[in-house]
Amino acid sequence: MKRLKKCLCYLTGAVILSFSALAMTAEAALQVGEQAPNFTLRGAIDGKPMTFSLQQALQEGPVVLYFFPAAFTRGCTIEANEFANAADDFKRLGATVIGVTAGNIDQVGEFSKQECRDKFAVAADPDAKVAAEYQTLMELKGATVSGRTSFVIAPDGKILLSYTDNDPSSHIQKALDAVKRYTQPHL
Repeated sequence: MKRLKKCLCYLTGAVILSFSALAMTAEAALQVGEQAPNFTLRGAIDGKPMTFSLQQALQEGPVVLYFFPAAFTRGCTIEANEFANAADDFKRLGATVIGVTAGNIDQVGEFSKQECRDKFAVAADPDAKVAAEYQTLMELKGATVSGRTSFVIAPDGKILLSYTDNDPSSHIQKALDAVKRYTQPHL
């Protein structure tokens, strides 16, 4: 019984800490209608090095920018897999998808190959500078990393969606819906 109580206390504490981190991130992220900060980051697609420029990508159409804490963690792998599964839908709507992490940036190349399945690029955010500009930083195991926040950015640089949630699966549909509203306003 003591063991069960102790376990429940730890679990309750973990849940409270998770919600605290999420709330801190959710309140701080840039909001709909704000101008998205421009950035250029090094990253990879299908394991091959590349450079991603937000400004260049916006010339092609809307951009789905999602921040994730660290490559190869459970939630981030789920999210990358689901964005990969929906990549063709985003592409049909003229949107570019880019994942950005400030965590374990040395693994971005392998993550892009294995978990993003050559469907979209992921970029490394050394020192979490871009995450700070987008106000998505959070503490995770003593390190400052990107929180789980997704943005949809219109070609004019205005934020159409700002969504923070620890559930990695919810981001894909929210982003897809925002892109559809932008590209197909008559529906």
